[in-house]
Amino acid sequence: MIDFRSDTVTRPTPEMLKAMFAAEVGDDVFGDDPTVNALEQKVASMFGMESALFCASGTMANQVAIKAHTQPGDEVICHKLSHVYYYEGGGIAMNSGASVCLLEGDRGRITATDVAAHINPPNDPHRPLTRLVSVENTMNKGGGSLYDFNELQTIGKVCRDKGLKFHLDGARLFNALVETDETPGDYGQLFDSISICISKGLGAPVGSVLIGSREFIWKARRIRKVFGGGMRQAGYLAAACIYALDNHVERLREDHRRAKQLQDILNSLPYIQGVVPVQTNLVFFSLKPEMTTERFLKTLRENNIFALALAPQEVRFVTHLDITDEMMEKVEKVLRSLK
Repeated sequence: MIDFRSDTVTRPTPEMLKAMFAAEVGDDVFGDDPTVNALEQKVASMFGMESALFCASGTMANQVAIKAHTQPGDEVICHKLSHVYYYEGGGIAMNSGASVCLLEGDRGRITATDVAAHINPPNDPHRPLTRLVSVENTMNKGGGSLYDFNELQTIGKVCRDKGLKFHLDGARLFNALVETDETPGDYGQLFDSISICISKGLGAPVGSVLIGSREFIWKARRIRKVFGGGMRQAGYLAAACIYALDNHVERLREDHRRAKQLQDILNSLPYIQGVVPVQTNLVFFSLKPEMTTERFLKTLRENNIFALALAPQEVRFVTHLDITDEMMEKVEKVLRSLK
């Protein structure tokens, strides 16, 4: 099976499984799972932030952060295609009772100018209080697009000047980090909170981590409990995350190389309308009308290749650690055989 649907479909490597089985565990709700504690300390230290919280998913980490930063009736500024709004089940409304101000932006990236223009006057009782700005890097719906760090710094300055909190949905942040000159510490200095997902390109079976100040994470831990997110012997999962952070970050470059290889193949095919320029491990492309999405995906499935339809005539491939060069050769052969 060659599965391009997402980088969440990865399975633990044999070495990761060994680390999981060898994990020392306790009860994380009581705070005495040593492996969970070690993961949280590791990630907080990596980003130069005070504290961290292990969560079951990226959605949980983001939604906990938003609730910790806001009060019901406040407003969150984000891009209209951002994961926190588009793919988290209406969680901002349901969990936090917050309003959302949705911005346009190139490939899912907002600018400091647009943020500044959409901050509501705090003394206007007719409008919600702008409280939080959320950005996503890399940007999923932008085709794995990367933010320019200088722009993020400028947005951060706007937030500080206006007394707003600044959150990063960094589900695929390590994909960005291996392509740029920035470090986790650079991001830790800029944001009030960061969520990172370790079950995507890094290949852990479960887990995301929310990072912030000690006071923020204390509040977030209580919210996680309310959300039903308290886990018990979670050290088995945390051990997989530690292994992933130690061993799977630099290899993300291989995923990016294969994604760019797919881009080149797709651009050479007569039934492809266009490919969004590839920056990381996401490949978004559109099909010409004569090649329907149904037929395209059916042919792939018949060859044991799986991909995801985003919209009529739009498809996504995602590369990850379970994709090999031998698989890529088969995929190219199948793609070129389509008429």
